[in-house]
Amino acid sequence: MPNHWLIKSEPFKYSWDDLNRDGETIWDGVRNHRAANNLKAMKVGDRLFFYHSNKGLEIVGIATVSEAGLIDPTDPEGKWPTVKVKPVEPVENPVTLKAIKANPDLEGIELVRLSRLSVAEITADEWKKIVAMSKA
Repeated sequence: MPNHWLIKSEPFKYSWDDLNRDGETIWDGVRNHRAANNLKAMKVGDRLFFYHSNKGLEIVGIATVSEAGLIDPTDPEGKWPTVKVKPVEPVENPVTLKAIKANPDLEGIELVRLSRLSVAEITADEWKKIVAMSKA
């Protein structure tokens, strides 16, 4: 059974539209140990929410891990992990950070609890709730 994650990007640096245009990308530049551990734990086929941070503050799409266990090519020391991701589909309606914070069922979500984390783990229940919110 695939795991679930959330990846953040500032839309002016790399947006959901950019990922759709490119078709696949290496998720590089992560230099936080917790986020790096999440990248290391990812497997091909895992699902990811694509979250626009800084501007927008909302989940806008669903992506998948297309290649796992890579070393970040932007790391000169070759110690930071990365994965490749591909877009799957946009969410029907973006799910805002405000809506997530207002949902008591999501009070423990890493997106809120560890707000500066760029790669967060999402539980199966959190995934289902957010998908349902995107369809409302």
